[in-house]
Amino acid sequence: MSGRARKRGFRWALAAAAAGAVVGMTGCQPMDTGAAVKPSGGTPSHSATAGTAPVGSAGQPAGPGGACVFVKPDGAQKFGHTGWGFRITGTDRWEYGAVENPGNGLYTPPGGDIGAWHAEGSYAQMLSDMSRDAHYPGKSTHPYSRYRCTSSSTSDVNGARAMIRTVESRGFLVGIDPETGDLGSRDCLDATYDVLKAYRTRHLTPAYQTEIPNVWVETLVLWTDRALTPR
Repeated sequence: MSGRARKRGFRWALAAAAAGAVVGMTGCQPMDTGAAVKPSGGTPSHSATAGTAPVGSAGQPAGPGGACVFVKPDGAQKFGHTGWGFRITGTDRWEYGAVENPGNGLYTPPGGDIGAWHAEGSYAQMLSDMSRDAHYPGKSTHPYSRYRCTSSSTSDVNGARAMIRTVESRGFLVGIDPETGDLGSRDCLDATYDVLKAYRTRHLTPAYQTEIPNVWVETLVLWTDRALTPR
């Protein structure tokens, strides 16, 4: 891990530990707080941003590839929670999913239940499923309320699908790995970033280990930014 990543990691681990001590929050679990947060800088987060990625039919990113990040700003005690979606190259079909961590643990060993899921459908079906938490493993009280998308001239659907299998089987971690004693993460943001990186998404900002999801989402340049309401 680089020095920069290590510093960010310690900040996140300390913040997560502090929050956990107060309210028992862990991982990427969505919380029902009743209000969405604004991104850093205080600017409105839920409107299309001028000068961002080109938009194709039905509001989806122009092809041949494309990617989306779905956000629960109030997830994990307002550190944020993310899910992912990518276009099956050259089609109007999308694959999408997330690691929901419904058990609320900071650590789940590889092969354990981390609430991982994925699905395939049209762009409209993806937005509908995400806005309702249709595939959430249990009762969710705070569905995804924001999404950011970008077009991508490069794509690797097979690579992304292979990474989905990896993130769904590798367990969950925020903080110190009890097996190795090392600081690291295998959380919702790592799953989102790793899948979209494997897809070869353009304009994808690196996500350092134990990065705060809400902070990372604000670094996405040339991505649209819209509200997501139940549909």
